[in-house]
Amino acid sequence: LWYMKSEHETRLRFDDYLETAMIEAVPAEAAGGAVAAGFKGSEGIFYSVENRGNVWSAGNPVALADFDAIISRLDKQGSIEENVIFLDRQFGFDIDDMLAAQNSYGAGGTSYGVFSNSEDMALNLGFSGFRRGSYDFYKTSWKYLNDASTRGAVAVNNIDGILIPAGTSTVYDQILGTNIRRPFLHVRYRASQADDRRYKNWITGTAGGAYTSEVDEMVVNWLSERCLVTQAANNFVLFQN
Repeated sequence: LWYMKSEHETRLRFDDYLETAMIEAVPAEAAGGAVAAGFKGSEGIFYSVENRGNVWSAGNPVALADFDAIISRLDKQGSIEENVIFLDRQFGFDIDDMLAAQNSYGAGGTSYGVFSNSEDMALNLGFSGFRRGSYDFYKTSWKYLNDASTRGAVAVNNIDGILIPAGTSTVYDQILGTNIRRPFLHVRYRASQADDRRYKNWITGTAGGAYTSEVDEMVVNWLSERCLVTQAANNFVLFQN
């Protein structure tokens, strides 16, 4: 029972490492000796957008003029009309306040709708998105940016949110020799006809039902070889404080 429980918890941690690598991974630094040791690193979404995309570092955009500036930048890139902003709690509040201020009755009190919406009902002060010009922006709170055990504890150069375009784009696949359509953000795995390294799991030893060696133990192995593809990063926007 002990090793089965430990195996389950280790598997959960391994899954967390895989997801975190797709977000936080950076190329290995030669100065630190990682390259000399044979490590190459990878490119997570934050690194890719910071180096190949757009970075907004003027504090959270809290006015329509700020989003107009973002739209002006997107117009010069791919002009993807539908975008999703994954953001932390404060950034979400800032957008809610910005949209609420557009109500002409916002300064004098709360305006109620006409479809059976009375003062006895709970008032919804949140917004799921808005449209500006020909662009649709949807927002969703990202727990990863709020949790104090992850990005929520970072005080300097922290990530407040990231804008990700919706839909697909066309790229040329050198292996297939043709144009293919792929999501702007997707994960690729290394595989061949004989070996699929998307998520491998095997047990060695002589305990726990495994009989692969003379060692009286059970060793559980996990292996995955994957990378995050941030396609057309010039259509992404990284919000940093």
